[in-house]
Amino acid sequence: MQIHRLSPEEALKALGTSDQGLTDAEAARRLGEFGANELQAAEQIRYLAMLGRQFTHFLAILLWAAAALAFAADWMKPGEGMDLLGWAIIGVIVVNALFSFVQEYRAERAIIALRRLLPLHVKVLRSGEIREASASNLVPGDVVILAEGDRVPADGRVIGAAQVRVNNAPLTGESIPKARRTEAAKDGALLESANIVFAGTNVLSGTARAVIFATGMNTEFGKVAHLASGVETQMSPLQREIVRVTRLIAALSIGIGLAFFGLGMAIGRNFWENFIFAVGILVANVPEGLLPTVTLSLAVGAQRMAKRKALIKNLPSVETLGCATVICTDKTGTLTENKVAVTRVYIDGREVEVSGGSLRNTDGAPVPPDLLARWAPLFAIASGCNNARRHDNRDGTDPTFVGDPTEIALLQFAGNVLPHKDDRSPRIQELSFDADRKRMTTVHLTASGKGVAYVKGAPEVLLPLCRFVHRDGKATALEEAERTKILDRLDRFAGAAYRVLALAYRELPDGTPLMAMEEVERDLTFVGLVAMIDPPRPEVPEAVARCRKAGIKTIMITGDNSRTALAIARAIGMVRGENAAVLEGFRVEAIRDEELKAALDIPEILFARMTPTQKMRVVSILKEMGNVVAVTGDGVNDAPALKKADIGIAMGIAGTDVAKEAADIVVLDDNFATIVNAVEEGRAVYENIRKFVTYILASNIPELVPYLASVVFRIPLLLTVVQILGVDLGTDMLPALGLGAEPPDARTMDRPPRSKEERLLNLPLLARSYLFLGPIEAAAAVGAGLWYLADGGWQWGMRLPSGSPLYRQATTVCFAAIVLCQVANVFACRSPRASSFSWSLFTNRLLLWGVAVELGLLGLIVYHPVGHRIFTTAPFDGRFWWPLLVFAALLLLAEEARKGLGRRHDMGRNLRYQEGTT
Repeated sequence: MQIHRLSPEEALKALGTSDQGLTDAEAARRLGEFGANELQAAEQIRYLAMLGRQFTHFLAILLWAAAALAFAADWMKPGEGMDLLGWAIIGVIVVNALFSFVQEYRAERAIIALRRLLPLHVKVLRSGEIREASASNLVPGDVVILAEGDRVPADGRVIGAAQVRVNNAPLTGESIPKARRTEAAKDGALLESANIVFAGTNVLSGTARAVIFATGMNTEFGKVAHLASGVETQMSPLQREIVRVTRLIAALSIGIGLAFFGLGMAIGRNFWENFIFAVGILVANVPEGLLPTVTLSLAVGAQRMAKRKALIKNLPSVETLGCATVICTDKTGTLTENKVAVTRVYIDGREVEVSGGSLRNTDGAPVPPDLLARWAPLFAIASGCNNARRHDNRDGTDPTFVGDPTEIALLQFAGNVLPHKDDRSPRIQELSFDADRKRMTTVHLTASGKGVAYVKGAPEVLLPLCRFVHRDGKATALEEAERTKILDRLDRFAGAAYRVLALAYRELPDGTPLMAMEEVERDLTFVGLVAMIDPPRPEVPEAVARCRKAGIKTIMITGDNSRTALAIARAIGMVRGENAAVLEGFRVEAIRDEELKAALDIPEILFARMTPTQKMRVVSILKEMGNVVAVTGDGVNDAPALKKADIGIAMGIAGTDVAKEAADIVVLDDNFATIVNAVEEGRAVYENIRKFVTYILASNIPELVPYLASVVFRIPLLLTVVQILGVDLGTDMLPALGLGAEPPDARTMDRPPRSKEERLLNLPLLARSYLFLGPIEAAAAVGAGLWYLADGGWQWGMRLPSGSPLYRQATTVCFAAIVLCQVANVFACRSPRASSFSWSLFTNRLLLWGVAVELGLLGLIVYHPVGHRIFTTAPFDGRFWWPLLVFAALLLLAEEARKGLGRRHDMGRNLRYQEGTT
């Protein structure tokens, strides 16, 4: 049933009702048939299942296996501290699971927010009587009464209207208020019909009666809710990379463990010794601190973004935004200010600009006061022929305005510029605006007792009613040449997507009683044209330019018309050429996926008149094309695309609760530039993760080599499992987190987004950690431990009991060597190419605190009885600190030499590139 194409009488008949509404009995029967007028979640959230997923992802399973092996080893050989290792690993799993669960505890909450957008009570006709009823009890066939300020409770066909204008922006994204009328539509879609009111939209002015034809999830609002809640959340690029890294490390750990288990059996070690050895290998290779460090690093990134007005709801989205290749942005409220404002005026044969509450000529000079005085009728009409109201707040805050946005814009314009702001003549008559007349007239009584009519309306309707023009402070005959000039200016304004109103007046004869509309609206004096638009935010052009420089494509997807979309896109620099493609929703609906992909390859493309389904399709196609897609928006209509995107970004001030709940990031100041700042932070997060992964993996080699040396060379095991845990979950954690807090590089936004094929663990990173930094640390640790043993009288082949003072001191020396080398390593890892000495120590205070805590923990483990008891350590001869410090310095110097060679190689490559391009 295409109800918008039926007359009011036909619509009532089709719904089995009348203009007196339903009876109570029939309403109750239909409530049982159609259900409550409420929005239901597409699928109930299973919180236990959500929590369970945090304990069963791949890295968690790997850690569970390590904990089980630790408990098994303790059962076979008690007293080695393996049980402590098992409990510590379980603690890591639990803390990460709870942290991630809290971050994800938001799924499907968009439905709750949607419910808040629907009114609680409405006025409804039942058996001809007006009653206040619960909105949830509305059924198809009910007749509701709507007035200014009401929120529409369900989809309805208008059957009676008096100057009704509605704001459909939350549903469609259109910034201009829409008039509603009763006449049947001859063509067009339901969403574009002028005789339909939609659930969740607002009545800005006038009154209406509407017969309800859709409730709950059957409304357009409900369809958006279902679309949004039905979108499956996918893993972020970082999450996919972490899975890949953990699988790689798991395979490496298991492979090495099995290989050396076989080697141990081959050289005659017994099964249980080899089993415990294999557990040690596994623990040494599994970076237990990686997961908490990644999580905490993302949290630090989220805090930094919050300081820059971007609230992170989903931690992995911190990094995802950094690798975005496309930002699909809504127009209204995101690129624009979401308020209509008068920005241009044509009066007295000239065009002037409205800027900062004043009128300025096109050369920027302010309009002189004497000229403003001659233009007084312009301001009088703008404020007098106006039903918007201004409320001054007692607390001294900015005044609030109530009414139609267009009339609010006129009232603000007049109030800001009019020399005598409160000089408004009393109104004695009003001829209201309607969609057929396209104009509004008010009659006022001036101070001299004469009547004057103020008229505003569509220029094409008002100009034919004018015989005079206000020029140089007086009315003169409107010649054809002047009329042509006005029409030319109107065409220029319209071509720039301005909404234009003409203003006119007529001085009425003395003693004139209330007059008929036809008598008042003739022989008018044309005053001027006022051009209004929802202006772009002033910071947006620079933000768009930064996106382009950073290799990020910006695409506008709006529910507004194509002319307005293109004008805004040109104003903000999103479109610079003459060959920009503009696709409207009906065209997107008609073309195949291959054609849409070809269109999306066009460098500059916009989408207008888009429905939520069409927006989501564009996002899906972009993702199929290999893009990482960020979507911004603030309306209900944006929610499905926000959830479908790799990263959803909602506006915090103008955004609906629905958009905020569907998004991953909420921009608190509604500033598009904040999104670009967040992209910069996201890129920094990824680079920082690579830095601390290099740092963490480098310590795996000195943790592994003592086990290999003890098997192959029959020397005492110089590092216990608990000491390995002390490095991974103790001393390394805060410095790694400090690396995760490194500020963005100054050139971060000069580079294109990283490729989806680029791996977190690539060959250069692994080579640097496992083949360069790690072996240096291993040589330092094993060498220092053997040196201490030899200095204490140990000889090759001599067996040392695990509880002997010399053995405990030697393991402590080995442990201290690893920690001190990691102190040098953390500074080396601040950049893969730049010298460690080129960075200021105080640009990252968290790193300094992390190193201070690391050294403090080292002191406690070496010298405090509690540290001795937990880590089986003992204080060693103080003179051995000097060689350990030398080892750390050598690591830093070796890394500086490697970086220097790398920089020379880069310079040579750049020089060859420059020569090749000249």
